[in-house]
Formats: sequence, C-alpha cells, structure tokens
Amino acid sequence: MSSPIRKLEPSSLWNRFADLNAIPRPSKHEERVCEWLVSWAKEHGLEVTQDHVDNILMRKPATSGMENRQTVVLQSHVDMVCQKNNDTEFDFMTEGIKMYIDGDWVRAEGTTLGADNGIGVASILAVLESDDIPHPPLEALFTIDEETGMTGALGLKGGFLKASILLNLDTEDDDEISIGCAGGVDLTSSGTYTPEETISEGNTGVYIVVKGASGGHSGMDIHKGIANANKLINRVLLEALESVDFRLSEMHGGGLRNAIPREANALIVLANKDMEVLENALRATANDLAAEYKTTDSGLNITWTTQDSPSHALPEDVQNALLLAIQTCPVGIHRMSPDIVGLVQTSNNLARIEVENGKVNIQCLNRSSVDSEKLDHARSIEGAFTLAGLTTKRGGAYPGWTPNPSSAAVEMLRALYVERYNEDPKVMACHAGLECGILGTNYPDMDMASFGPNIRGAHSPDECVQISSVQKFWGFFLEALTRIPERA
Repeated sequence: MSSPIRKLEPSSLWNRFADLNAIPRPSKHEERVCEWLVSWAKEHGLEVTQDHVDNILMRKPATSGMENRQTVVLQSHVDMVCQKNNDTEFDFMTEGIKMYIDGDWVRAEGTTLGADNGIGVASILAVLESDDIPHPPLEALFTIDEETGMTGALGLKGGFLKASILLNLDTEDDDEISIGCAGGVDLTSSGTYTPEETISEGNTGVYIVVKGASGGHSGMDIHKGIANANKLINRVLLEALESVDFRLSEMHGGGLRNAIPREANALIVLANKDMEVLENALRATANDLAAEYKTTDSGLNITWTTQDSPSHALPEDVQNALLLAIQTCPVGIHRMSPDIVGLVQTSNNLARIEVENGKVNIQCLNRSSVDSEKLDHARSIEGAFTLAGLTTKRGGAYPGWTPNPSSAAVEMLRALYVERYNEDPKVMACHAGLECGILGTNYPDMDMASFGPNIRGAHSPDECVQISSVQKFWGFFLEALTRIPERA
C-alpha cells in the first residue's frame, strides 16, 4: 500500500515516488511512465521535450537571485529492474509496486522496489514542482532503459543539453560521491543440439532446485562473494556425475544480466536403481555449499523431487561439454583496481542459463573500468563457450566514466558534506554502470558527479531504501543546488 509511504517526509519526494511506483515501468517498456512525465511537466508549466529515443528533458528557470548561476542537469533513469521471488504472484507489465514500511526502511512485497532509480526521479520532480526551493537554471534529464542496455544514454545526442554541470542521482550510499564507474558489454552464447529420446521404463526424472541465494546488483554487490545460483546448479550436477550416471534434460537459471542469480534448476533422468547414490551426492554438495555460503547466503538451500522421466535429454557429449564450459566461465571478480583501493576493476556475471528443447542460451554481463581489460576478459568467456560449440555475440557495450578527482563539482560536494556532517565523504569510483560515462562522450566538458541515499539489495526482491537516509540525501541535495557557482 502506498498511503503510508505518502505520509513520510519529505512528503513531496515520497509522493512522487508513490506516483512512479503506481505505473509499470520495466526496462524497454517505459511508454506509460514517459507519457505520465510529459503530462506532469505540462501540468506544472514546465518546458518539456522528448528526443528520438524517448528520453525526456524538462527545463525550469532559476529562482530569483540565482539567474547568473551555471545551469545544472539533474539526471536519473525512469526504468526499473523487475525481479520477484518465485512464490510471488506479480505482473510487472500491469501492476504497480506494492510498498510497505519496515522500521526505517521502505520495501516491496516480494519484488524489486524501484528505488533504483525511482528515488532519484522523484527527488528531481519534487524540486521541479516546488515554489520555495532555491535553485539555479535547471535541466531535468530522465533517461530510458538504463538497466538493460543504457540505450537512452547511448541515444542522447550532443546539443540536446545546455548545462555545464550534471548531477546524477543514482548512487546507493549516502556517504559516497561517485566520480567514475565501470563500462560493460553483454555476451550472449547460443547454440543448438539434437535432443535424444530417453527410455522411460526403469528411469525416473529428478528436478533439482538451487534457491535462497541472496542475489543483488551484479556491479555494486559483486565484491561480496554472493552465491551465483547458475554456477551452483552446474556444480551440483558435475559433482553428482562423479558418483552416478545421468542425463540432463533441461536447465534454467537467473534472469536479468545485471542481477546476480538467486535461483536455478535442472531436470535430469537416471536409472531408478541409482537414486540412492544420487541423493547421497546431492546431500554432500548441499552440505558443502551451506557451509561455504553460510555468511553471505544464509538462506541458500538445494532441494530435489522425483517426477516422471522426461522424454528427451541432451546427448552425453553435448551435456559434458556444456557443463564443463559453464564450470570454466569466470564469475565474480577478475581483478581489483591497482590504483584505487577497494575498487573492483573487472568482473563477470553469469546471469542467465536456458537449456531446453534443443536450444542453449547463456547470457553474461562483463564489466570493467578499463576497456582493454574488459574485452580481454570477454575473450575468456567466449573461449569457454566456443569449446562447447556455442557462438557468442557481443552487444550493448558502453564506456566507463573516467574519474576526475579535480572536478569543481566534486570539490563543491565534498566540502559541503564535510561542512554538514563533520567528516569526509567517500569520493570514489564504483563498479556499477552509471550513465555518466556514456553522456560524457557527447558532452566531454560536462562536470559530473553522482550521489544518492542508502539503497540495499538493488536488483533483487530484497531491495529497500532507508527513510532516514533519504532525508539526509534530500537536505544535502537542496543545499548543493544553492552552492552552484556563477557562470564564468
């Protein structure tokens, strides 16, 4: 229910967030929220333009006395990651997010919350609709499809924006000022096989499920050692094969490229007489994984049930090559930055596996703040799947955002943070894919920085945003607008 959310402070921000979450807005399906934003801008007397890829730009003149300040772009993306628990009945295409308050946090009922980046969008709208918040000349840029390709930022043309400073509101820790981010490339490995008929008499089907992993953002959470359910279901199968012969009928796991997989499953067929040996092997692996991931994924568990024997399975040579390729595919951190302490430089997320009915489709998201290393790591992934007879295509590549520690905007924000909170913020690059790097290709002289409130569990159904942190962020944001320097 959104009514309790609307009573939170600052009320203008939370009301706009509730409005947003009432509108379905999956990535690549932002038509309804874009239509609402254009209508909202016109209702509030704002200049509004929509470009050829559907990004929305609103403009608002400076408040009295701030006309000579530099123009600022306030930027956030309108789409959201759509993930839900398997036992949650929810349609992201037709339903609004069901929110509730849990102490100092706002959460959703079994789905992602959309605080990434809905809180940023709502904050910008709250400033635009106000008549008592001092601010310089503003451009509000709302991009589309950030989460599944950054096509909005990639499609934005030079000359669309007039500002000299850009404040991106898509950072998820309220004590950080982001000054750089990783680039990324999507890898899709696919192929076909001819399923072989299996003999039903004397055989049984076993459905194996890995679930309860923590999940999370494949950039911001990749350093936490969180279980990747796709890698684990593959491990379960390989370890079982060391004890018993079976054939793989199908395997499924994960969802979006930028979400660490929380659940995966496989259907196998084996002789009835081997069932006890299989169960012993599954228990052993389950116990090992529970021990290995007790700190990061305390809810992780492996279950299995018997069912009718499937009619078809992978040929044995195809099965073995595929499982070994998935085992070989690198997952998690590849290299830490040698220049910035604590920054993941290069990583890969084995995001989705679909094996069924003669088709294989495997999706990865490879990130790095060094483009040459990103491409070399991509070759490792491609190599693993090429050896299994799959073809890998690259797509959705986007550049990183090179840090500029001497940025005037960053220094202003850093000094303001110290003044307000009597401590230094963390001025750092992040391993997520912020849009600033892409926007900078057409606006190379734009001074950019990113900040935001505490958001936890982004890209998973555990996503939540901290109420007190939103209040801290809001006060910092409004004060930052008053510190924008005059035009040169």
